[in-house]
Amino acid sequence: MKAVKVGLLGLGTVGGGTATVLKRNAKEIARRAGRGIEIDFIATLEPERAAELGVENIRLTKDAYEVVNDPDIDIVVELIGGYSPAKELVMQALENGKHVVTANKALIAIHGDEIFAKAQEKGLVVAFEPAVAGGIPIIKALREGLSANSVEWLAGIINGTGNFILTEMRDKGRDFDDVLAEAQALGYAEADPTFDVEGIDAAHKLSILSSIAFGIPLQFDKTYTEGISKITQEDVAYAEELGYRIKHLGVAKRTDKGIEQRVHPTLIPERRLIANVDGVMNAVLVKGDAVGATLYYGAGAGDEATASAVIADIVDVTRALTTDPENRVPHLAFQPDALSDTPVVGMDDIETAYYLRMSAKNEAGVLAEVTRVLGQQGISIEAFIQKEPRQGETDVDIILLTHVVNEGNMNSALEQIAALDVINGEATRIRVESLS
Repeated sequence: MKAVKVGLLGLGTVGGGTATVLKRNAKEIARRAGRGIEIDFIATLEPERAAELGVENIRLTKDAYEVVNDPDIDIVVELIGGYSPAKELVMQALENGKHVVTANKALIAIHGDEIFAKAQEKGLVVAFEPAVAGGIPIIKALREGLSANSVEWLAGIINGTGNFILTEMRDKGRDFDDVLAEAQALGYAEADPTFDVEGIDAAHKLSILSSIAFGIPLQFDKTYTEGISKITQEDVAYAEELGYRIKHLGVAKRTDKGIEQRVHPTLIPERRLIANVDGVMNAVLVKGDAVGATLYYGAGAGDEATASAVIADIVDVTRALTTDPENRVPHLAFQPDALSDTPVVGMDDIETAYYLRMSAKNEAGVLAEVTRVLGQQGISIEAFIQKEPRQGETDVDIILLTHVVNEGNMNSALEQIAALDVINGEATRIRVESLS
């Protein structure tokens, strides 16, 4: 069978890794795919990169539309990122009858429903394994490996930058701003780190995982998103004292009210495997009704790690070239006409436990006033710590762990607590998940 010809859009970190791995492992990949796979055309604004990667004999252009409109290209691999012109290029590729592989989580999270509809209309495949958790095959696991299960919930560390920051804060007692500066110097965080540290990147990925897990349309706009920039070294230390680790977690859960989709700092019991995923590594924990809990761990970014997922998708598409469209694995795991209209619930309707830290006057009866307010909202306390004042200060830290409570009730309680004369400002609130 003739070799499949690939058009590559972008020759940056992931594009370069894809070209390198595909060249190095060409024979092994061909054995798996049943035919050769060749990069035939590359769009890049830095053509000199091709010589550095040893792929200088491949056709090059600075105009990505030349690649998607080339009649010889079978599969377009979009690795330029962002919303535009990525969306226009992908839609043009599909219009031209070409299959697509993309690592672009923002594109899939925001425009995936439209893109998949066009692919369905044209009888084509859009593969996006590298869009979530880099080299970890979590999309394939959810879409195929766990297809017998009704997924109950999933929770993931799906942004390496945030995980690196929280790990350094815990292991070395460093402050957030200090570690963020190092993450930027190491290339883990962008000059503008908002997408990483405020949870937007993780929310893109979580909305994709949730859609596949529960068979609902992509709904990034309904994903609650909270970052880690307000986490202090004190919070990290207090969590450890209580037997927990703080992780920036994406959580999707099936409940009687609907589907929860939320990204936020989370206390996890330190004995859980996912609580011990450190540095820039990623992990996703999935609970299915039949299989129980399964954990997927590995490199969530990087040139060859992500290239591993890109090429796996190219191999899958190559295998599907001779398959009737009706017999292919659906993009979002469920048949397009079988997606559910189950609602994504608002945060006021979720139920979880909480870690609370508040600065209070060092007076008798302070804890009694706080517990009175919590009790009025039906909130019971599981554990608490009251610290001695720091040297030169008169205020004390009070740390509480609550039992599971409704978020709306907790918000009401926190408003009342902030208004107490004995409390200095708003309490720090971090949600707690047992993941069991």
